[in-house]
Amino acid sequence: MKDLGVRLLGAALVVLLGVWGGLKLHSYRSARQGLSVPVGEASAPGPEDISLPESLIAHTVIPSALPEFALKDLSGKSTPISTWGGKSLMINFWATWCAPCRREVPLLKALATDWAGRDLTVVGIAVDHRDKVEEFVARFKIDYPILIGDQDALDVAAKFGMDSPAFPFTVFTDRRGEVVALFVGELHRRQADFILSEVQNLNAERVQLSEARRRIAEGLRQLAAKQPG
Repeated sequence: MKDLGVRLLGAALVVLLGVWGGLKLHSYRSARQGLSVPVGEASAPGPEDISLPESLIAHTVIPSALPEFALKDLSGKSTPISTWGGKSLMINFWATWCAPCRREVPLLKALATDWAGRDLTVVGIAVDHRDKVEEFVARFKIDYPILIGDQDALDVAAKFGMDSPAFPFTVFTDRRGEVVALFVGELHRRQADFILSEVQNLNAERVQLSEARRRIAEGLRQLAAKQPG
């Protein structure tokens, strides 16, 4: 497991069937206690970023369907996730103090553009202070929807089985609102495109949900094995 975590550059995978790697556990509460990183100053992963203590790996119960919730957007308006009903979603949970979260931003922006014509919407959920999020969004020119929360955002994370969330993590749903995969850690292009291609197969009814989940789990294992060790 440790070798898998290294090959994935510190990313942990949770894909409903239970693919786990290593990732340093971060939380909003910890950030407020001093685990912050200046906005825009990404750091390379260190040894502490590629190991997750076994005691912190619990049986994560991931919902089969997207739960109902609402959080405030950048303008302060309460926005339900159903705003984007009928589309496939990538729901990315992040925080400004999280270095892997910052590294993901260019990829998320590119995916939001490249997949927009295939009814995919990227939605960021910032578990952070509003002023920090506003500064971050402006600096990195994030153009996909952003929702913001404190304890309420942590409560949303818990709805996905992430009671002690590791950031970033990303939920993938199909156009019917079924939760297809949950990826914990920093996404990379090959992983994201592979998961989204399976979501498209599901949308086109070429596969059933259980088969899509199985294929994603196996495909991510194979991608991990191809990474230089």
